[in-house]
Amino acid sequence: MIDDAHLTHGLAGDELTPDWPALTLTEVASTLERVPGTGIAKALAWRSPRPLSAAALVDTSHGRVFVKRHHRSVRTPAQLAEEHRLAAHVRRRGLPVPRIFHDEAGDSVIAQDDWVYEVQEPAHGVDVYREAYSWSPIGGVMHARAAGEMLARLHDALAGYDAPQRSTHVLVARAEILSSPDPVAAVEAQLPSRPCLHSYLRERDWRKELRDAMAPWPPCDLAARSPSWTHGDWHVSNLYWSGDTDDASITGVLDFGLSARTFALFDLATAIERNAIAWLEIERGDIGRADLALALIEGYHSRRPLSAADIGALADLLPIVHVDFALSEVAYFEGITRRRDHADVAWHTFLRGHAAWFLGPHGRAFLDALRHAA
Repeated sequence: MIDDAHLTHGLAGDELTPDWPALTLTEVASTLERVPGTGIAKALAWRSPRPLSAAALVDTSHGRVFVKRHHRSVRTPAQLAEEHRLAAHVRRRGLPVPRIFHDEAGDSVIAQDDWVYEVQEPAHGVDVYREAYSWSPIGGVMHARAAGEMLARLHDALAGYDAPQRSTHVLVARAEILSSPDPVAAVEAQLPSRPCLHSYLRERDWRKELRDAMAPWPPCDLAARSPSWTHGDWHVSNLYWSGDTDDASITGVLDFGLSARTFALFDLATAIERNAIAWLEIERGDIGRADLALALIEGYHSRRPLSAADIGALADLLPIVHVDFALSEVAYFEGITRRRDHADVAWHTFLRGHAAWFLGPHGRAFLDALRHAA
């Protein structure tokens, strides 16, 4: 049994009381009663420290399952089903994605009052990065190379997957702002349908701040990129491994919650941004691990060759690849969890701070190392 005390990862590498109540055994048992083949819930084996939902590994009379709960303000049943269809597609194409259970009606989403649940098989292998914070660097170049190669495999599996764009902006890694020739105008066009974001931005000179963050970097030429579905959160904490040694291979791919229709280089740039830069120590300055970034690129290139132009575009994209998701986080913290302090971190530290780091000497050196790889 686990301790009832439960904390989640904070935005500054700290641990906080969760925004969403932790899953309970009674709650999980009630959910599993609606899902054939999962057995009777016996105990909660582990609760996830990830802060944007509530999740747990559950021991049952038939083995172990993974249960995750979302609030309807974050994921409606239809929005969660979008992720499940994508995960099922890549699983059918041979990627090691856990099977999602269905209820008696054949639905993969179980809704109850304000909550939306999903139940999956646990991933196979070792959860090496179980306690790793987002934006914490990958453990070594061998893991980075394996992660890059698996990302390329994922993109191969997603080739030809045709579905409408995600029906939500909430905690989704989209690229409309990033890809717009006028990002400010693009945000302005979205504000009537994104009231939480509007509520936050109207209190600051956001147009100037957004321009200042994005103007130093070449605009993304979306016309030169083939649109495709992408994972959106390719961090090693979403991967399982055959062991905890440096040369272990990947045995599980998790969490398509941030997935959206973007383009392949967007996903690779996101993987570098999430795995090769120690953002939680941004005040230190020298936080980039070019060796890890180059290993990610090398692994990806081994399966999906990249041209010199691709590498140059990747370096140009990297400083602003996070912008759309940062705006999504701003809206989430402002309007759903109502944590203005967290919204400020998403705006100032995440959106503006990450982009600004690349203008400094350490960020410039990091980008130069990528361009030299071409």
